[in-house]
Amino acid sequence: MNKKKIINDPVYGFITIPSALVYDLISHPYFQRLRYIKQLGMTHLVYPGALHTRFHHALGAMHLMSLALEVLRGKGHEISFEEEEATTIAILLHDIGHGPFSHALEHTLVNGILHEDISILMMDKLNEEFAGQLDFAIEIFRGRYRRHFFCQLISGQLDLDRMDYLNRDSFFTGVSEGVISFDRIIKMFNVVDDQLVIEEKGIYSIEKFLIARRLMYWQVYLHKTVIAGEQLLVKILERAKELASSGSVLFATPALQHFLVQDVTSHNFFNNEDHLLQFSKLDDQDIYAAVKVWENHPDVILSRLCKMLNSRSLYKVEITNDPPARERVALLSENTAIALNLSDDDISYFVFTDTIKNRAYNAGNSNINILMKNGALIDITKASDLSNLASLDKTVSKHILCYTRDI
Repeated sequence: MNKKKIINDPVYGFITIPSALVYDLISHPYFQRLRYIKQLGMTHLVYPGALHTRFHHALGAMHLMSLALEVLRGKGHEISFEEEEATTIAILLHDIGHGPFSHALEHTLVNGILHEDISILMMDKLNEEFAGQLDFAIEIFRGRYRRHFFCQLISGQLDLDRMDYLNRDSFFTGVSEGVISFDRIIKMFNVVDDQLVIEEKGIYSIEKFLIARRLMYWQVYLHKTVIAGEQLLVKILERAKELASSGSVLFATPALQHFLVQDVTSHNFFNNEDHLLQFSKLDDQDIYAAVKVWENHPDVILSRLCKMLNSRSLYKVEITNDPPARERVALLSENTAIALNLSDDDISYFVFTDTIKNRAYNAGNSNINILMKNGALIDITKASDLSNLASLDKTVSKHILCYTRDI
């Protein structure tokens, strides 16, 4: 069977599957599941085109990896076939552990577990199925390989994961502020002492990359309506789990039912193979099918929350630099409790506060170093003549207040 297939990608054009092993991994149910997990969670409620999936993104990141390795080879860096295939597999599988709606429900169905940890677990399971052929890829993914630039291409301040999602997300949302010169940045890649660096000619493209990342967070990923949709979905699952744990029977697919009735935590997830089995069958469709049915559930809170989501009557969200006044939160809670006939324990489903954070660049974590013409390496924040670039290294925290409209 010919496994050297070509995929037509709307962002990059034709993407080639480089080897039979990569083809078999893409064909595996673990990876095919990503077709049914939206890359941007609830962002389609704001930008209707944002319906692309983790499947799209993983293939795009794999394609960018092939371009990057070709550039580095052209600059005299020796990269073996084994290193190329392992790095390709590592970037292909980097998001395989995402749950439904990507980040939106990351800590709701499975408590306290990052998708990266589930990705590693799934890669280990795949490695068993493929008789150890993923050993090298997992070593690189974990950052344990001596040639560290391979790991930086997968997970770093200028990795190909970020490069694809900025490029892809701006394409599908239509937000032009996120457009980056990915091809020029990749052509400026180089390696010094096994560390990934950017040649001095690429400094302006890197500046644009960092600014684009900051703007995409505020304009897309942390847009107040996106936050409203994601928070509403979280509250729906919280209420469903609360009802299921008290003995109520809720409609759900077997995979979703598993996580509604069981308290799955970081402690027991990795010691119970059934948890991973059910997780690997869970995607956006399980959640949406349940929400459509729960709209008619006798529990008035679950029913109301589901109706709000299905009709796009989302929370009102206020984003501020300072915490909302306690008196205002208390007044909103009191008015909502009266209007909806809620007990004190249930008000938090309709009025609550939280925080959001944005950090475009983390200089202490795999710096973006610029290779100057004299051979010196300088961090981008010092090499750039943009005075505000250093500020991107600071975490910006904002407070959100969510409450039900028309109360």
